[in-house]
Amino acid sequence: MPDISSIYMSENNITPKITALAITFNEEINVKRYVESLAFVDEIIFIDSKSTDKTIEIALEMGVKVIEREFTNFSDQRNFAISQAKNDWIVFFDLDEIPTPALESEIKVIISKSKDSIAFLVKRNFFFMDKHIRFGGWKNDKAIRVFNKNFCEYNGNLVHESVKANGKIGLLQNRVNHYSYKNFDNYNNKLNLYSKLQAQNLYQKKLKPTFYHFLFRPLYRFLWQYFFRLGILDRKEGFILAYIHSFSVFKRYLQLWMLYRKIE
Repeated sequence: MPDISSIYMSENNITPKITALAITFNEEINVKRYVESLAFVDEIIFIDSKSTDKTIEIALEMGVKVIEREFTNFSDQRNFAISQAKNDWIVFFDLDEIPTPALESEIKVIISKSKDSIAFLVKRNFFFMDKHIRFGGWKNDKAIRVFNKNFCEYNGNLVHESVKANGKIGLLQNRVNHYSYKNFDNYNNKLNLYSKLQAQNLYQKKLKPTFYHFLFRPLYRFLWQYFFRLGILDRKEGFILAYIHSFSVFKRYLQLWMLYRKIE
């Protein structure tokens, strides 16, 4: 492992080069906007899970390096992406996360001047059905999106994976805009995938679902998001989000039950 002091600005005052990574599947409507928002990086790599739309075609036209790889799980796919980067500093945004110019400037400055942090949390502005969602727990949403690959890797979770950083983690002041919603079916399908992978994760941990998991866990998720975290203040969009996320909790345990019953 390299000395942490060697990963920042050299004595020649050169800003470290950056690789942008993303895992993709059928993201043709987001590719152009995403790539244009990352004009400040030195390399962009997509790990594509066999897209059937024009994701790959558009990406290649814009100078992106594309590697096709069968999807296994989110952590595995992301760690493979890290192994393909030629630069030490990584920005790992999803295709529906668009860094603002202010965040771009902050990223370039912080990796050049900071002397101890090897990863940085980025706060996210969440948009759903064209509305900026400010409550329901979304206001404080943040994740590590900038890090040095020599000190970081994803934690192995099949879904809701996060970066394990072997060192100090900083917090950036500017936010990324997160446009997770394309249409209702797409958003619902995304939650279905998450539920399925979470069920597999719980199955590996030998958790067996009970009446408590089917009834109280979904109910608690709705109450927590809609009332305790004030999702009600986001009006109808807040209710829709609380409802579909609580239903995805129910589906997680239903799919777990099906795994034990060997039901497809």
